Amino acid sequence: MDLGLKDRTIFVAGASRGIGLGIVEACLAEGARVAITARGAEALEATRARLADQFGADRLWSMAGDLRDTATIEKALAGCEAALGPIHGAVANVGLHPCPPGAEVDDETWDAGLSQNLGSAWRLARGAYRLMEPRGAGSILFISSIAGLAALGTPMTYGTAKAAMNHMAKELAVIAGRKGVRVNVIAPGNIIFPGGDWEDRSNGPRADNWNRWIRREVPLQRFGKPEEIGAMAAFLLGDRASFVHGAVIPVDGGQTR
Repeated sequence: MDLGLKDRTIFVAGASRGIGLGIVEACLAEGARVAITARGAEALEATRARLADQFGADRLWSMAGDLRDTATIEKALAGCEAALGPIHGAVANVGLHPCPPGAEVDDETWDAGLSQNLGSAWRLARGAYRLMEPRGAGSILFISSIAGLAALGTPMTYGTAKAAMNHMAKELAVIAGRKGVRVNVIAPGNIIFPGGDWEDRSNGPRADNWNRWIRREVPLQRFGKPEEIGAMAAFLLGDRASFVHGAVIPVDGGQTR
């Protein structure tokens, strides 16, 4: 199925590994041009070089920087358009900030967690929307979590920020839809990838406990994979999803119910 992404420009934050990389690879496979951004310059360049060998250097642009910072975001968006053309889709995939379990969360950790998980997503969406709105077309995609759909015992800043992201996306959808710009959210479940938290847990001293938990809590009885998030993202960013707007879509093997 042609998803309508051929030669479209897609901007992906947090793109050097995991879910972000899965989204990048799915969009490139559909013929899109993709801008990849992440904080770590070395890992980002390694990812860009590998993908350039596979898909062609002319289909990629990269920039390392802190995607919590408005000036950095605006520089990245402008650089993307100068290199690849008008941005059709923007993926806000910046998240996770260390937070202790329980209620003893100090002010600095609280503010940093919300900035990382929520503020960064808003600033990217705002910058992308400013480019899309005059053109009357575009697609903004937030990467949230099932932790934003229910209280799952995650650290306070994470679930709270993701729940706020879901609401923020719906509010933006009311505004943006009238301008021809679609806004949607993917809420991933337990996604395993090299270097991620679930890989560490599934190979650690409590691996058997975690694997039993997955089999009990997830009807499909397994972890998800980045490419499964990527496939949903590519669909939502493309023309085949032209009437999907303001949706928060779990991709979690049936865990939320």
